Amino acid sequence: MKVSVCVPTFNHEKYIAQMLDGALRQQTDFSFEIVIGDDASTDTAPAIIEEYVRRFPDKIRAYLHPLNLGPEEPKEFAGRNNVLFLLKACRGEYVALCEGDDYWTDPLKLQRQVDFLEAHPDFAICHHDLEVIYEDGSASHSFNSPDQKTVSTIEDILDDRWFIGTASLMYRNFFRTDDFADWHQRAAAGDWALVIQLAARGNIGYLPEVMGTYRKHRGGLSNVHAVTNAYFLRNRRQMFVDVNEWLAYQYNETVLKTIQKYDRLIKEIGN
Repeated sequence: MKVSVCVPTFNHEKYIAQMLDGALRQQTDFSFEIVIGDDASTDTAPAIIEEYVRRFPDKIRAYLHPLNLGPEEPKEFAGRNNVLFLLKACRGEYVALCEGDDYWTDPLKLQRQVDFLEAHPDFAICHHDLEVIYEDGSASHSFNSPDQKTVSTIEDILDDRWFIGTASLMYRNFFRTDDFADWHQRAAAGDWALVIQLAARGNIGYLPEVMGTYRKHRGGLSNVHAVTNAYFLRNRRQMFVDVNEWLAYQYNETVLKTIQKYDRLIKEIGN
């Protein structure tokens, strides 16, 4: 299997069909699977997913968890166990991520990213631009800035810069054989934890085309993972402390600046 499309979802009845349609429209010269995990949704999303599995049994592998995998607390970790379960369930040489409330708009997205990674064996990640849309009707915009670098490294991430939309991420599937770092489970920002481990193994390539849509709405975790959330700030600070040790202090100067930034933010909000 060349690519696994990894789809964590919870209570996405309004969105999941659009996400699956965008994945099923992909035009590739290789085989790919859709690995979807529904984390005990309380809406009609499981029934919608079951209908897609019935229609595309050779393409979709679904895990409809009868109980939410949690953890329930803290709220910043919501959905974590479902995501880790799914990442390990992916059999493909490459994994493309797309949460159940986002979707892809370019039918050549997977092909373009695989072509890039096949041509650049020293790269661990390929990402692309996304359109960001808002449930409240705010104006849409690009996820990446016009000056986004075409080649980035782990040091860019350790400098506390986030430029990889989750729905744009494709990576080499090291985790078919390798375990996640022990600090991954303790990090509230699971996408950061994943990308740091990948970027430690290779460069990050960027394709400037908009090939998908990132949806921001009240139910999204981005509203919990905020700079006004003291718990999240402390957790993010600790993640960088753990990563610094994990990387044997190769980027100590960069990481210490980032830790100091979080010290200031925590102090500013008085927690």
